Amino acid sequence: MVIRMRTCISIGDYAVTPYFIPGLEIPVYCMEELCYCVRENAFLLDMRLMNDALVDWIGEKCGLKDLAKLLHGQIHKQGSMSSFTTLIMEYVGLYDREVIRGVEQTLKEGSGLSGIEKRKRQVDCLVLKKNFVSALRGYDDLLARWDRPPEEGGELPATDVRAAIFHNKGVALAHLMRYGQAAECFREAFELSLKPEEQIAFLAAKRMELSDEEYVAFAAGLPENYGCALELEKLMERTGEDWERHENFRRLAQRKSWRQGSDRQKYYEENERLTKELKDSYRDSVSTASEGR
Repeated sequence: MVIRMRTCISIGDYAVTPYFIPGLEIPVYCMEELCYCVRENAFLLDMRLMNDALVDWIGEKCGLKDLAKLLHGQIHKQGSMSSFTTLIMEYVGLYDREVIRGVEQTLKEGSGLSGIEKRKRQVDCLVLKKNFVSALRGYDDLLARWDRPPEEGGELPATDVRAAIFHNKGVALAHLMRYGQAAECFREAFELSLKPEEQIAFLAAKRMELSDEEYVAFAAGLPENYGCALELEKLMERTGEDWERHENFRRLAQRKSWRQGSDRQKYYEENERLTKELKDSYRDSVSTASEGR
């Protein structure tokens, strides 16, 4: 096995006085720290980063007067936020071109978005990474902004953003098998957006929460949802068919045959392996959630 290691040479001086990134209030003491924060928080950055104070800090505190001169031109020629940060990251050389392009694209997509929308996109990434506990905290913080006075919470985005937050919070809760709470989030999303798919998600969560008999009685009490209920049953049928073709279904069938047959030792060994995987996954998720606090 050949292990390739990349050596990075520090650019500029390590500043005695930090620069605090606007909106994030994260202190950085060198160019590498600045680039790291830009990459990790690209979802949250806005035009406030593109200012003379940062350029002066780079030139005076980090000793990079050539870079400061280039950035000064970007600001006063009204360049874009993405080109401003790309210039910094390419000059420092901490990341390869592919990473820089990713940051550039994120900044372009985020231009014009409110702070709430940018924060939502960051929390959405936690769901994709299956860090559901941290995601729920993030969504609750976002929803709480609607209850703050304008001078504290700032201008609020459109109602469909609030609906999307409720929907994604419902998705996170469903992954944690908290179906009753998920259903309430989907109901809130439907009342805000009036989209039929939110009503289907609401019914799906209730179907998972309740027994078959309880769900039939529940659905019967909502005749206005008859069409959505039919659509859900079709979706459940297709999902069941897809599951039976899935590799995990075959693995479970194999384990069932081991349990019912004579090879119970293999069944116990497989149980032990799966239990260890779940424990390791849980420890990782708890550790990540604690870091996010």
